[in-house]
Amino acid sequence: MFPVNLDLSHLPVALVGNGPRAARRLALLDADGAETVTVYAPSPDHHLARQAGGRLQRRWPTPTEVAQARLLLIADDVERGVLRDLVAIARAGGVLVNVEDQPELCDFHSPAIVRRGDLLLTVSTGGRSPRLAHRIGSFLGEVFGPEWQRRLEELGALRSLWREAGADAQTVSAWTDAWVDRYGQLPSESETKAAAAEAAASVLAAPL
Repeated sequence: MFPVNLDLSHLPVALVGNGPRAARRLALLDADGAETVTVYAPSPDHHLARQAGGRLQRRWPTPTEVAQARLLLIADDVERGVLRDLVAIARAGGVLVNVEDQPELCDFHSPAIVRRGDLLLTVSTGGRSPRLAHRIGSFLGEVFGPEWQRRLEELGALRSLWREAGADAQTVSAWTDAWVDRYGQLPSESETKAAAAEAAASVLAAPL
């Protein structure tokens, strides 16, 4: 897997599905700043219909609509024949496809996400165990609390000042490390290794 972060502010997205999984995907797309999302759902539940609003089309997408998207997300309640056709059309047109819980039909996998402003932490298992990704993401969410949004904003402002003052990349990196060590409240490298070893020993010792 090759990890990328897509800027959805200018990429058209087609979301297909009738139920709660589609609604959850739509909420994530909205949080990610996706500006051009069309929801295709012949029989949407009430929550999805209300959430999608004017973006809802009460039908499956046409081949032309699929080809015009850049991302095709298929969430739930799609007939298998329709599903296969949509995936084939998308791939023929170079559209990236993700079908929830069917990794063999996916061109990419959606990671578990922890968002703190512009700080984005992601965990992926390549579709092998979404629950494990979720558990690790929850752990990271506790380590990197809401205060990290402010910390990143402060560090970003400092970096801009350092660059304007003429500091080179190596100096900026050194000053960033010094700031993180003093204010970031991250564990040291030795503490991180010790915690990882302890966690691994605990998992191995636990009965299945």
